[in-house]
Amino acid sequence: MRTSSSDFVAIERPKTNSRVFAHTRWDIIPVAAAVLHCLYFFGMFYLFPRVPLWVMLILGFIYSVSISWNINGISHNFIHNPYFRSPLLNRLFSIMESVTVGFGQVFYECIHMQHHKGNADRPNEQGDTVDWISIYKHGHDGEAEHPLKYTFISFFREDPKTVFKELKRKNPREAFWGIFELACFVTTFVILGILNWHYICFLLPFWYFGHCLSYLNGYYRHYGGNPDEPIAWGVSTYGKIYNWTWFYNGYHAEHHFRPKVHWTRMQAFRDQIVEQQRKAGVRVIKVPHALGFLESDLPAAQVPDNNREVRSESAA
Repeated sequence: MRTSSSDFVAIERPKTNSRVFAHTRWDIIPVAAAVLHCLYFFGMFYLFPRVPLWVMLILGFIYSVSISWNINGISHNFIHNPYFRSPLLNRLFSIMESVTVGFGQVFYECIHMQHHKGNADRPNEQGDTVDWISIYKHGHDGEAEHPLKYTFISFFREDPKTVFKELKRKNPREAFWGIFELACFVTTFVILGILNWHYICFLLPFWYFGHCLSYLNGYYRHYGGNPDEPIAWGVSTYGKIYNWTWFYNGYHAEHHFRPKVHWTRMQAFRDQIVEQQRKAGVRVIKVPHALGFLESDLPAAQVPDNNREVRSESAA
């Protein structure tokens, strides 16, 4: 039996009578995790002159992994379902996230919404993609780009000017806050560098590597998906520990099919559409997305026909 649109709407978001949280009190978990992550970020600076280098190297690697964890879990869910009722609390949380991961949350939201418009689309005849970060954008002959190149080069392809222009076109006020957040995290890094230039030299490689890990995560969330089939745009993985700790980031095919589904409702939503997914050939892997290269049945890319669908529904 096919699931109706009204059924999707009914399950998208939980309802709560909380005066603080917009959707559910369970959102206190990612919020608390974000606060702890921020404390960890500044805690590394405090510990740098006080612990051996080998300890700092371990802490730095953890910070790298935690950048991807935050971006793809905490920050990502916040984009689609802001945690708080209060616009002020949402703004403050956004600024804190920007400082913690070293990347503006408002800019990230703009890039991510563009991602949902294109849904990892393949280039058109002019070589352009709707999705700015599509894994096919810099590939050849309809194939995805090599994962190592995508992972380590994508960071340098980010174009703040393009993002700012898009923000300014949509909402000049958000464009202002986007610049403000960038200034906040850059100022924070500069101050840390002034206080201890050895530390900022230590931090920057781990910061860069963390964003590379986020791109690696994004690569395997779409590699093997079908850019021409809405229900199969993403690639999912259902390991419980991964999804509990990454706030159901594993349910990525489900997320692209209905982006507004709250992270606490992902499993229930999947139960509703599982038969449709099987018929559409949704790709499911056994490992966390960042370890997708370990899958033994990595699919070969399929060259599509010239019929490019308009992918506006998922960006709503």
